[in-house]
Amino acid sequence: MAIINRTPDSFYDAGRTFADDRALAAVDAAVAAGADIVDIGGVKAGPGAEVDVDEELNRTVDFVAAIRERHPDVVISVDTWRHEVGDAVCRAGADLINDAWGGYDTQLVDVAAARGVGIVCTHTGGAAPRTRPHRVEYEDAVGSVLGFLALEASRAEAAGIPPERILIDPGHDFGKNTRHSLAVTRGLDRLVATGRPVLVSLSNKDFVGETLDVPVGERLTGTLAATAVSSWLGARVFRVHEVRETREVLAMVQAIAGDRAPAVARRGLA
Repeated sequence: MAIINRTPDSFYDAGRTFADDRALAAVDAAVAAGADIVDIGGVKAGPGAEVDVDEELNRTVDFVAAIRERHPDVVISVDTWRHEVGDAVCRAGADLINDAWGGYDTQLVDVAAARGVGIVCTHTGGAAPRTRPHRVEYEDAVGSVLGFLALEASRAEAAGIPPERILIDPGHDFGKNTRHSLAVTRGLDRLVATGRPVLVSLSNKDFVGETLDVPVGERLTGTLAATAVSSWLGARVFRVHEVRETREVLAMVQAIAGDRAPAVARRGLA
């Protein structure tokens, strides 16, 4: 899942893909690098300038339609917590709603059900959209994530979304400090054991930066290490900025696990 930010103030690219032409070029590059899904976000996750519903619609709806025309086979996801935006982007051609704020808008699952699309259920510890965690505590971080996601996934099913269209995301950094995000990564096998496909959004996040004490631009190595561990533990979808590097890590993990043959096998045969 390649991240395409339609925001002028992204923590990672600082607006590099805000303009339509640059955003479409980023989609083309991501698909060429092996992305199966492109995830479009119209609002920065963290605190910042207010973005109302109309502005989020302006940033996402026509862009989704353009991607659908340009890449008819790619899965289009939209990162939003607003049901109005979810409905509009689905009508424009989106296949998946990435509810990264943990069901804050309870009508979002109803939109996904009515439009016949998938949904990502995310754990945020009850945080409001665009807020940062402050002195958050969990007796058992993984257990809290499991319990919340079980309820959210059940709510999505009750709304009419088929189980195979429901993904669960532990929500690294969202409503969590760095130790919580590390614990959730170690415990991903417990989420995988639920039988639901697990999505992880690890790319260049603060828990990587704090673990290694490096700034945003130097977090690729840590991100890929967390990606390899998450893949080994059974995560299925990886929301990333660097598609090619992630693809290579996943291919290597799959080969070590015996789930993928080497691309070539010449050594010792000549």
